[in-house]
Amino acid sequence: MPEPAVPGSQGVLRFARYAYPPNELGYCGPDASRQLLEQVAAGVGDGDLRRLARGFEGAWPYLQLIAAANGIADPLDDRVVEAYWVGNDLLARVSPRLLGDSLELRFRDRVGTAWSRLAATVPEGALPHHAFHVFGVYPWLGLLREGQVDAPLRVLDRCRVRWGEVLSVGGGLATVRSRPLTWDGRRLLLGEPVEEQAMVSTEGLGLATPVGPGDRVALHWDWVCERLDRRGLTALRTHTLRQLQVVNGVPVPAPAAVLS
Repeated sequence: MPEPAVPGSQGVLRFARYAYPPNELGYCGPDASRQLLEQVAAGVGDGDLRRLARGFEGAWPYLQLIAAANGIADPLDDRVVEAYWVGNDLLARVSPRLLGDSLELRFRDRVGTAWSRLAATVPEGALPHHAFHVFGVYPWLGLLREGQVDAPLRVLDRCRVRWGEVLSVGGGLATVRSRPLTWDGRRLLLGEPVEEQAMVSTEGLGLATPVGPGDRVALHWDWVCERLDRRGLTALRTHTLRQLQVVNGVPVPAPAAVLS
């Protein structure tokens, strides 16, 4: 049985909402996707869920960085988790030096000769936001296959947290209008809105509170993760577009390593 919820559990529950979709696919974190889903659906943000969160080696160091730069003791404070997945003012307090040092410690040896290209994004305005990790770091890690544009582009599009408008809901699925990533041969861009289907529940278990037509939502991989208010929608859109601009602005954008 899960432990009872502890004070300040909203941050760990929000983290799990966004961490579950790639974890279910086996891409990151411990092998505990069913537990993540069940605890989110039940609203149980206990110590067990916190231990699982620390096992997400991609996201956890960013949470630690944001928390430390803002004098927040808990990396799973809801404000910190929101900053990483959606975006908020905490990101601006992470200096380029702090971000650069963190990225160098984590990725310099792993990306090898590409390190200087990754590092070039930091002074251009990179922030410890999930969009930057997807656009500016992930392509250098050798996890995407080169030479097949459609498959890597779809991975980048699904891996980012994106926003959309719910058109209808039924059968555990939501039809959502969103803007996909496109590649023009040099830059990642947002294309014209398209309709897609995203999971809202399976076996009666879901990540988000109930959503309906007209709601704006955040999506990660194939799931609706949470409903966005106006502030959250603006933050996610603004930080995504800014990190696209940062990554596109350097001489060799990271996505070119797998899309060109």
